[in-house]
Amino acid sequence: MRTANRALPVLVTALISGVVVFPASAYAFGTDEDHPPGKTPVGDASGNTLTAEATDTRIKVTQVSGGTSGAAAKALAPVDPNWHPPACWYEPVATPEQLKNGVELLEQGRGASATILVTPSLGWGPDLMVDHYKKGAKQSDGYESYKNFNLGKAGSFWRGVVNESRKYDPEAYNCDKLLFWQDAGALPDNAHAPTPDILASYAYDEIKVPDTEVELKPAVKSTVNLPTWVWLDKAAFKEVQVRAELEAAGVWAETTAKPIALHLEPGTEDAETYPASGDCRINDDGSIGTPYASGEAGKTPPCGIRYLRASNGQPYQLTASITWQISWEGSGGAQGDLPDGTFETKQDMTVQEIQAVNR
Repeated sequence: MRTANRALPVLVTALISGVVVFPASAYAFGTDEDHPPGKTPVGDASGNTLTAEATDTRIKVTQVSGGTSGAAAKALAPVDPNWHPPACWYEPVATPEQLKNGVELLEQGRGASATILVTPSLGWGPDLMVDHYKKGAKQSDGYESYKNFNLGKAGSFWRGVVNESRKYDPEAYNCDKLLFWQDAGALPDNAHAPTPDILASYAYDEIKVPDTEVELKPAVKSTVNLPTWVWLDKAAFKEVQVRAELEAAGVWAETTAKPIALHLEPGTEDAETYPASGDCRINDDGSIGTPYASGEAGKTPPCGIRYLRASNGQPYQLTASITWQISWEGSGGAQGDLPDGTFETKQDMTVQEIQAVNR
């Protein structure tokens, strides 16, 4: 009996309700080194670990420079609301030997309802797998077929992978080409091939920048009609570079986020910013603004705010938005730009009426 586990109709309904259901007990491929933490192996063949996650990827992400980790690490928001990281892509998931071993596991009855994922949302049982990947049978549905799992050939079987961050997006299931063969040393001729620009966009989504508060003077209380100086030290304001590499396909990209500007929003209309646009450009040494020095309280800062009315017990919310310019370079000499990213922080600003000069 030929069996196919088709999860796509279920998936479409699940997307509407906000829940995604994948085929039960489906096998995907990878080695122990590639196996993501927290995933439970469901079988093995000749040392190969078989898992069942449509979002498993072999793309390795490395923080090359800058950035931070933990609670202090924050993601960037693209300034272009229509830009999104890739929803899915294809990547190699099995050698001929791995596919053969996986099918043999099915034939041996390792899990009565087990299937092998041939797309991110479609699993096939042993009969269909043997027909298409071992016997090379001609099928009325037009599916591509292979003989003896392409044993002896140089290359891999590829399948679509869903981006974890977009797994509820209908576009995540555009990579629905059935598990297919790709010769070694070449990428598939497909819009969803893992080209350097795809990896660069994936790396963009992984960039984390420091949760940096701007320096203020006066730091605790500002005074009506006297400027508050704002600046960022160059030591806390550095480029962040993230590398995404799909070693099995010989493709990589490094995406760089470079801080270029600080925008100030005082939190009230009763205020003026310096410059008037509120956009403080980066200095040649990588800092923004100028640190306050004793005796300069009455002067106009290159980056700052002048509040015109007291906060009267309810602090104003100063918003400082940092703009990061995004560029990338990748394998084969590829390079390009991506939309700027922004990250904002909010700080309480208490403004008093007393006309006093801080020195």
